[in-house]
Amino acid sequence: MFKVLKTRFEQGCRTMKYPREPVDLPPRYRGLPKIHPCETEIVEECAANCPQDAINVQTGSIDLGRCLFCGLCEEISAGKFVTFSRDFGLGCAEREQLITTGSLPELAAHSKRHFKKLFGRSLQLRQVCAGGCNNCEADINVLATPAYDLSRFGISYAASPRHADGIHVTGPITRNMKSALLATFEAVPAPKVVIASGACAISGGPFFGSKEVSKGLDSIIPVDLYIPGCPPHPLTTLHALLQFFK
Repeated sequence: MFKVLKTRFEQGCRTMKYPREPVDLPPRYRGLPKIHPCETEIVEECAANCPQDAINVQTGSIDLGRCLFCGLCEEISAGKFVTFSRDFGLGCAEREQLITTGSLPELAAHSKRHFKKLFGRSLQLRQVCAGGCNNCEADINVLATPAYDLSRFGISYAASPRHADGIHVTGPITRNMKSALLATFEAVPAPKVVIASGACAISGGPFFGSKEVSKGLDSIIPVDLYIPGCPPHPLTTLHALLQFFK
Protein backbone atom coordinates (compact mmCIF):
# COMPACT_ATOMS: atom_id res chain seq x y z
CA MET A 1 0.00 0.00 0.00
CA PHE A 2 2.80 2.41 0.86
CA LYS A 3 4.42 1.70 -2.52
CA VAL A 4 1.16 2.61 -4.26
CA LEU A 5 0.87 5.84 -2.31
CA LYS A 6 4.52 6.65 -2.99
CA THR A 7 4.03 6.06 -6.72
CA ARG A 8 0.91 8.23 -6.82
CA PHE A 9 2.73 11.00 -4.98
CA GLU A 10 5.68 10.83 -7.38
CA GLN A 11 3.47 10.81 -10.46
CA GLY A 12 1.35 13.72 -9.32
CA CYS A 13 -1.81 14.83 -11.09
CA ARG A 14 -2.01 13.46 -14.63
CA THR A 15 -5.27 15.21 -15.56
CA MET A 16 -4.94 17.88 -18.26
CA LYS A 17 -5.73 21.45 -17.27
CA TYR A 18 -8.17 21.96 -20.13
CA PRO A 19 -10.41 23.98 -20.27
CA ARG A 20 -8.57 26.33 -17.88
CA GLU A 21 -5.55 26.20 -20.18
CA PRO A 22 -5.46 25.62 -23.96
CA VAL A 23 -4.32 22.31 -25.43
CA ASP A 24 -1.91 22.21 -28.35
CA LEU A 25 -2.54 19.13 -30.48
CA PRO A 26 0.19 17.66 -32.72
CA PRO A 27 0.60 18.97 -36.30
CA ARG A 28 -0.75 15.74 -37.81
CA TYR A 29 -4.14 16.28 -36.16
CA ARG A 30 -6.84 17.32 -38.63
CA GLY A 31 -9.40 19.65 -37.13
CA LEU A 32 -11.64 22.38 -38.54
CA PRO A 33 -10.85 22.80 -42.26
CA LYS A 34 -9.84 26.26 -43.43
CA ILE A 35 -11.15 26.91 -46.93
CA HIS A 36 -9.29 29.25 -49.28
CA PRO A 37 -10.36 30.99 -52.51
CA CYS A 38 -8.98 29.11 -55.51
CA GLU A 39 -9.73 28.09 -59.09
CA THR A 40 -13.00 26.24 -59.67
CA GLU A 41 -11.11 23.44 -61.40
CA ILE A 42 -9.26 22.65 -58.18
CA VAL A 43 -12.50 22.51 -56.18
CA GLU A 44 -14.09 20.30 -58.84
CA GLU A 45 -11.16 17.89 -58.72
CA CYS A 46 -11.37 17.71 -54.93
CA ALA A 47 -15.13 17.12 -55.08
CA ALA A 48 -14.78 14.42 -57.72
CA ASN A 49 -12.27 12.53 -55.58
CA CYS A 50 -13.95 13.02 -52.20
CA PRO A 51 -15.03 9.53 -51.02
CA GLN A 52 -17.86 11.06 -49.00
CA ASP A 53 -19.28 13.52 -51.55
CA ALA A 54 -18.80 16.13 -48.82
CA ILE A 55 -17.65 19.02 -51.04
CA ASN A 56 -20.07 21.41 -52.74
CA VAL A 57 -18.45 22.98 -55.79
CA GLN A 58 -21.01 25.79 -56.14
CA THR A 59 -20.63 27.07 -52.57
CA GLY A 60 -17.08 25.87 -51.96
CA SER A 61 -18.22 24.33 -48.68
CA ILE A 62 -17.48 21.07 -46.86
CA ASP A 63 -20.12 19.05 -45.02
CA LEU A 64 -18.43 18.06 -41.76
CA GLY A 65 -21.31 15.68 -41.08
CA ARG A 66 -20.08 13.56 -43.98
CA CYS A 67 -16.36 14.38 -43.90
CA LEU A 68 -14.02 11.65 -42.64
CA PHE A 69 -11.11 14.11 -42.27
CA CYS A 70 -9.04 11.87 -44.53
CA GLY A 71 -7.12 14.88 -45.85
CA LEU A 72 -7.40 13.86 -49.50
CA CYS A 73 -8.78 17.26 -50.54
CA GLU A 74 -5.85 19.02 -48.91
CA GLU A 75 -3.44 16.66 -50.65
CA ILE A 76 -5.06 17.03 -54.08
CA SER A 77 -5.24 20.82 -53.88
CA ALA A 78 -1.78 21.11 -52.28
CA GLY A 79 -3.41 23.28 -49.64
CA LYS A 80 -4.83 25.75 -52.18
CA PHE A 81 -8.47 24.82 -51.53
CA VAL A 82 -8.38 23.54 -47.97
CA THR A 83 -5.98 23.10 -45.09
CA PHE A 84 -6.90 21.35 -41.88
CA SER A 85 -6.30 23.36 -38.73
CA ARG A 86 -5.75 22.01 -35.22
CA ASP A 87 -9.02 23.53 -33.98
CA PHE A 88 -10.90 20.68 -32.28
CA GLY A 89 -14.06 22.70 -31.51
CA LEU A 90 -16.35 21.08 -34.08
CA GLY A 91 -19.63 20.50 -32.23
CA CYS A 92 -22.83 22.07 -33.61
CA ALA A 93 -26.42 22.34 -32.44
CA GLU A 94 -27.96 22.14 -35.94
CA ARG A 95 -27.22 19.81 -38.84
CA GLU A 96 -27.02 22.71 -41.32
CA GLN A 97 -24.29 24.36 -39.24
CA LEU A 98 -21.92 21.50 -40.09
CA ILE A 99 -21.79 22.70 -43.70
CA THR A 100 -18.84 25.05 -43.40
CA THR A 101 -16.87 27.46 -45.54
CA GLY A 102 -14.11 27.65 -42.96
CA SER A 103 -15.79 28.58 -39.69
CA LEU A 104 -18.49 27.31 -37.35
CA PRO A 105 -21.00 29.21 -35.18
CA GLU A 106 -20.30 29.39 -31.47
CA LEU A 107 -21.85 26.29 -29.94
CA ALA A 108 -22.58 27.83 -26.54
CA ALA A 109 -24.70 30.54 -28.18
CA HIS A 110 -26.87 27.93 -29.91
CA SER A 111 -27.35 25.52 -27.03
CA LYS A 112 -30.80 25.24 -25.51
CA ARG A 113 -31.01 27.26 -22.32
CA HIS A 114 -33.17 24.72 -20.50
CA PHE A 115 -30.51 22.05 -21.10
CA LYS A 116 -27.95 24.17 -19.25
CA LYS A 117 -30.41 24.67 -16.41
CA LEU A 118 -31.36 20.98 -16.18
CA PHE A 119 -28.04 19.29 -16.89
CA GLY A 120 -25.43 21.98 -16.21
CA ARG A 121 -24.38 20.49 -12.87
CA SER A 122 -25.00 16.80 -13.53
CA LEU A 123 -25.38 14.93 -16.81
CA GLN A 124 -25.80 11.18 -17.15
CA LEU A 125 -25.66 9.71 -20.65
CA ARG A 126 -26.36 6.26 -22.03
CA GLN A 127 -24.02 5.39 -24.88
CA VAL A 128 -25.61 3.51 -27.78
CA CYS A 129 -23.35 1.78 -30.32
CA ALA A 130 -25.64 1.42 -33.33
CA GLY A 131 -23.51 -0.77 -35.59
CA GLY A 132 -20.27 1.20 -35.49
CA CYS A 133 -16.66 0.04 -35.76
CA ASN A 134 -15.94 0.91 -32.10
CA ASN A 135 -13.51 3.74 -32.87
CA CYS A 136 -15.99 6.40 -31.75
CA GLU A 137 -16.80 4.34 -28.68
CA ALA A 138 -13.11 3.90 -27.85
CA ASP A 139 -12.49 7.65 -27.92
CA ILE A 140 -15.54 8.25 -25.74
CA ASN A 141 -14.14 5.74 -23.23
CA VAL A 142 -10.88 7.71 -23.18
CA LEU A 143 -12.77 10.55 -21.49
CA ALA A 144 -13.04 8.42 -18.35
CA THR A 145 -9.26 8.05 -18.03
CA PRO A 146 -7.22 10.20 -15.61
CA ALA A 147 -5.96 12.32 -18.51
CA TYR A 148 -9.44 13.75 -19.18
CA ASP A 149 -11.40 12.81 -16.02
CA LEU A 150 -14.83 13.62 -17.45
CA SER A 151 -16.52 13.10 -14.08
CA ARG A 152 -14.87 16.26 -12.68
CA PHE A 153 -17.40 18.18 -14.78
CA GLY A 154 -20.34 16.21 -13.42
CA ILE A 155 -20.69 14.21 -16.64
CA SER A 156 -20.70 10.41 -16.72
CA TYR A 157 -22.19 7.45 -18.57
CA ALA A 158 -24.97 5.39 -17.05
CA ALA A 159 -25.46 1.63 -17.32
CA SER A 160 -29.21 1.93 -17.85
CA PRO A 161 -31.19 4.37 -20.01
CA ARG A 162 -33.66 4.72 -17.13
CA HIS A 163 -30.87 6.29 -15.09
CA ALA A 164 -29.79 8.59 -17.94
CA ASP A 165 -30.62 12.13 -19.03
CA GLY A 166 -30.07 11.32 -22.69
CA ILE A 167 -28.36 9.09 -25.23
CA HIS A 168 -25.01 9.45 -26.98
CA VAL A 169 -25.28 7.58 -30.28
CA THR A 170 -22.43 6.30 -32.45
CA GLY A 171 -22.48 4.13 -35.55
CA PRO A 172 -24.53 4.26 -38.78
CA ILE A 173 -27.71 2.85 -37.15
CA THR A 174 -28.01 -0.42 -38.99
CA ARG A 175 -31.41 -1.99 -39.62
CA ASN A 176 -30.80 -4.55 -36.88
CA MET A 177 -29.97 -1.81 -34.35
CA LYS A 178 -32.81 0.58 -35.14
CA SER A 179 -35.36 -1.08 -32.85
CA ALA A 180 -32.84 -1.31 -29.99
CA LEU A 181 -32.00 2.37 -30.43
CA LEU A 182 -35.66 3.38 -30.35
CA ALA A 183 -36.28 1.22 -27.27
CA THR A 184 -33.35 2.89 -25.50
CA PHE A 185 -34.56 6.33 -26.51
CA GLU A 186 -38.06 5.61 -25.20
CA ALA A 187 -36.64 4.28 -21.92
CA VAL A 188 -34.90 7.57 -21.10
CA PRO A 189 -37.21 9.75 -19.00
CA ALA A 190 -38.15 13.17 -20.35
CA PRO A 191 -36.77 15.76 -20.71
CA LYS A 192 -33.91 14.10 -22.55
CA VAL A 193 -31.04 15.02 -24.82
CA VAL A 194 -29.82 13.24 -27.96
CA ILE A 195 -26.22 13.43 -29.20
CA ALA A 196 -25.04 12.16 -32.60
CA SER A 197 -21.31 11.47 -32.54
CA GLY A 198 -19.19 10.68 -35.59
CA ALA A 199 -19.83 10.75 -39.33
CA CYS A 200 -21.69 7.44 -39.23
CA ALA A 201 -24.30 8.62 -36.72
CA ILE A 202 -24.67 12.01 -38.38
CA SER A 203 -24.96 10.98 -42.03
CA GLY A 204 -24.29 7.25 -42.41
CA GLY A 205 -20.55 7.81 -42.82
CA PRO A 206 -18.85 5.68 -45.47
CA PHE A 207 -22.03 3.61 -45.67
CA PHE A 208 -24.36 6.47 -46.67
CA GLY A 209 -26.71 5.48 -49.46
CA SER A 210 -26.83 1.85 -48.34
CA LYS A 211 -30.26 0.43 -47.57
CA GLU A 212 -28.71 -1.36 -44.56
CA VAL A 213 -28.11 1.87 -42.61
CA SER A 214 -30.00 5.05 -41.81
CA LYS A 215 -29.53 8.43 -43.47
CA GLY A 216 -28.46 9.80 -40.11
CA LEU A 217 -29.75 9.75 -36.57
CA ASP A 218 -31.93 12.82 -37.14
CA SER A 219 -33.92 10.87 -39.73
CA ILE A 220 -35.11 8.64 -36.87
CA ILE A 221 -35.24 10.82 -33.74
CA PRO A 222 -34.59 14.53 -33.05
CA VAL A 223 -30.93 15.37 -32.40
CA ASP A 224 -29.78 18.16 -30.08
CA LEU A 225 -26.00 18.02 -30.52
CA TYR A 226 -23.81 16.94 -33.44
CA ILE A 227 -20.16 16.01 -32.90
CA PRO A 228 -18.42 15.34 -36.26
CA GLY A 229 -15.28 13.31 -36.90
CA CYS A 230 -14.16 9.82 -37.80
CA PRO A 231 -13.81 9.33 -34.94
CA PRO A 232 -14.24 12.61 -33.05
CA HIS A 233 -11.15 13.38 -30.99
CA PRO A 234 -11.81 13.08 -27.23
CA LEU A 235 -11.18 16.81 -26.92
CA THR A 236 -13.77 17.47 -29.63
CA THR A 237 -16.34 15.55 -27.60
CA LEU A 238 -15.30 17.18 -24.32
CA HIS A 239 -15.39 20.67 -25.84
CA ALA A 240 -18.86 20.05 -27.29
CA LEU A 241 -20.26 18.72 -24.01
CA LEU A 242 -18.86 21.62 -21.99
CA GLN A 243 -19.97 24.29 -24.45
CA PHE A 244 -23.45 22.83 -24.86
CA PHE A 245 -24.30 22.00 -21.26
CA LYS A 246 -22.10 24.13 -18.99
